[in-house]
Amino acid sequence: MGNKGLFKGITPYLFVAPAVLVLAFTCLYPVIKGFELSFYDWSLGTPIESRKYIGWENFVWAWQDPALFNSIKVTLIFAVFAVTAELFLGLLIAFLLEKGIKGIAALRTVFIIPIMIAPVVVGLLWRYLFDANFGLINHIVSLFGFEPIVWLGTPGLALPAVIITDIWQWTPFMFILFLAGLQSLPKDPVEAAQVDGATTWQVIRQVKLPLLAPVIWVAVILRISDAFRSLEEMGGTTFGGPGRETEVLSLNIYKTAFMSQRLGLAAVNSIFLLAFIILLSVAFLIIARPALSKK
Repeated sequence: MGNKGLFKGITPYLFVAPAVLVLAFTCLYPVIKGFELSFYDWSLGTPIESRKYIGWENFVWAWQDPALFNSIKVTLIFAVFAVTAELFLGLLIAFLLEKGIKGIAALRTVFIIPIMIAPVVVGLLWRYLFDANFGLINHIVSLFGFEPIVWLGTPGLALPAVIITDIWQWTPFMFILFLAGLQSLPKDPVEAAQVDGATTWQVIRQVKLPLLAPVIWVAVILRISDAFRSLEEMGGTTFGGPGRETEVLSLNIYKTAFMSQRLGLAAVNSIFLLAFIILLSVAFLIIARPALSKK
């Protein structure tokens, strides 16, 4: 009987073990090889035998490289502003469409179209929309009597333009999560608040938002980690320009590896990116633990 109980207790783990092992291998192996590569000077396209062991020189070089710290700053600005806007817009749209209005299924389908498009295609699409000569946005600007603006080539405007691109694509992701969360909330607390005379805003702020907190935290953690790895949108719009105005860390890694052909230095920058994502995710999980632990 004891053996049967023991077997029953470990059965769920046996079922998920193969998937866990595959994920562990596919995730850990590249990290280990990347850490190993960071100690070598190796150019892309040359035999692996030609690589030269240089110890911690790549780490020292990266620490002294202003381009790395600029890309970290750009990544932080991009992630904070994009995810914050997506969070509030996603909540706003979810609350507006929470009621079972006619045609909600069609509206939901329309809203999720952006996240079904490849990010690089989204980048190219918005590149044409922001085009100084024939872009739709400059056409609208000209209707008000203003001169065309070089959105993606002007310092101070390029990064906000790319942030708008990210907001357009990923706000629907937030909206879908929040709408699903709202529709699954228990009805009793909401009805009790309404009976007590609470206004719509009071119901949202004091009842629905606290109950929705676990979903909000999960959405923020997912989007923050994804925003830190954003590459395709930058590649499709500005490719880091003008200068290094929009060069996020992932794009810096790409340029270092495939344009400068310094694989070891790119591996070091990748380690920094991984460390940032892990630290941020852990910090958010610690902050969100009270909300996530609610039944």
